[in-house]
Amino acid sequence: MSQNFSVLIVEDDFRVAEIHRQYVEKVNGFKVMDTVNSGKDALHFLKNTKCLPDLILLDIYIPDVEGVNLFWEIRKTYHEIDIIVVTAAKEVETIQETFRGGIFDFIVKPFDNIRFEQTLLRYKDFRQQLELNKELSQKEIDRIIGFQELPNSATITTTNLPKGIDSITLNEINRLFKEKNIEGITAVELSKQIGTSRSTARRYLEYLVSINKIETKLIYGSVGRPERRYILRETYEQNE
Repeated sequence: MSQNFSVLIVEDDFRVAEIHRQYVEKVNGFKVMDTVNSGKDALHFLKNTKCLPDLILLDIYIPDVEGVNLFWEIRKTYHEIDIIVVTAAKEVETIQETFRGGIFDFIVKPFDNIRFEQTLLRYKDFRQQLELNKELSQKEIDRIIGFQELPNSATITTTNLPKGIDSITLNEINRLFKEKNIEGITAVELSKQIGTSRSTARRYLEYLVSINKIETKLIYGSVGRPERRYILRETYEQNE
């Protein structure tokens, strides 16, 4: 499914706003509509735009608006817009209030780009599942909300993963492998499947190789370098 989700960035520091723009547009399926630097400008944009954004990246610390007032103003008037808070605010009251108000996620600055990317990928999955289905199974809901089972579960969790490897994405890649045939998948193909960069896809693939979940196989063509494909280890062993 090919769809671009529109994003409005509300960030008082124009340099930070530009960095956030670059991060957003590196993730396949997202396009920044605009960046605004004040609460007044944010509300003016929303009031006058012909098409509302799908998603707002909202800083809580905005000079012309006190606390979470801007958040509640947007939520009250534009309840159909999803919100991800991206802020330096760490107060429990702020976190609790915004989650009660229905935010999709809360990201504390300065943040890891990988964490930011995973949130956008999860949001994309969330939206696509809602638009493609009339009903969702518990498993599908768990994946969308980022539900993590206890550490003694067979499901991969964040407790035993290295930095840069997210359990939600990893489980999604495992699911894709089970659906693929014996030819496996390349890093380029996987990056298109999960909507991320080739380097990110390769990082996950090499991690799965390191824990003996998958194997690599070189496919030699008539010209050029051999193609590096990744296949499930059990499939690889069956065909040796």
